[in-house]
Amino acid sequence: MAKAGKKYQDAVKLLEPDKEYTADEAMELVKKTATAKFDETVELHVHLGVDPKYADQQVRGAIVLPHGTGKTKRVLVFAKGDKVAEAEAAGADFVGSDEIVAKIQGGWCDFDVAVATPNMMGTVGRLGKILGPRGLMPNPKLGTVTMDLDKAIKEIKAGKVEYRTDKAGNVHVPIGKASFETQKLAENFRVLMDTLLKVKPSGAKGQYIRSITVSATMGPGISVKLSGKAE
Repeated sequence: MAKAGKKYQDAVKLLEPDKEYTADEAMELVKKTATAKFDETVELHVHLGVDPKYADQQVRGAIVLPHGTGKTKRVLVFAKGDKVAEAEAAGADFVGSDEIVAKIQGGWCDFDVAVATPNMMGTVGRLGKILGPRGLMPNPKLGTVTMDLDKAIKEIKAGKVEYRTDKAGNVHVPIGKASFETQKLAENFRVLMDTLLKVKPSGAKGQYIRSITVSATMGPGISVKLSGKAE
C-alpha cells in the first residue's frame, strides 16, 4: 500500500480523530488542508440511506450554486435554425447538429456539458453509447433538453452542478475551490444539502443522511455533523 505524502500527513494532523465538525469549521479546515500548488477543488460527499437500484429511491438533479464552482464549463449545444444564434449569444462554446454528431463519433469530446433542443434528441440519440457512460447525455430532468437555451447555458456558466447517487448511494459534488472564502464554501454547502433534503425519495426508509464529508482534491476527508447539514 502506497505511503501518504508528507503534505497529506501534515494535513491529517490538523484534524481531531473521530471529530465531526460544523459546516463553517469544516470549510475553514478544508482550506487549510489544501496544500497543493494548484487551486484544489472542494468536494462534498454524502452517503444517503437509499438503494439506487430501485426507481423510487434514485436521487438525481441539478442546482445552481450561489457562488459557482470556480470552474468555467465548456458547453456544447445541439441546435438548428434560429436556436444556433440564441445558443451562441448565450455563451455556448460549441454549437451544431449533424456535423457535431459526426465529430463526436470520431472521438472528440472536448466539452463538459451538452445541451439540446427537444427536436434534436432524435439525432443526439445516436451518441447514447458515447455520451451516456461519460455522463454527458442531455437530460430533460437536468434542464439540458430545453427550448430555453439562453437560460440553460447561463445557469451552467454560473455554476450549475449535477448531483446523483452512485451504486452505493453516495453523492459526490464539487462545491467550489480552496481559494474561495470560507463563507462562500459554506453557503454552497448549505444550498446543496438543503436540496438533497428536499428531494428525499418517498421510498427511502430509516435515516436518510448517513454521513457527510468534505475534502480538497489532495486532502483528507473531513466529517461534518449531521445536525450541521443545513445550519
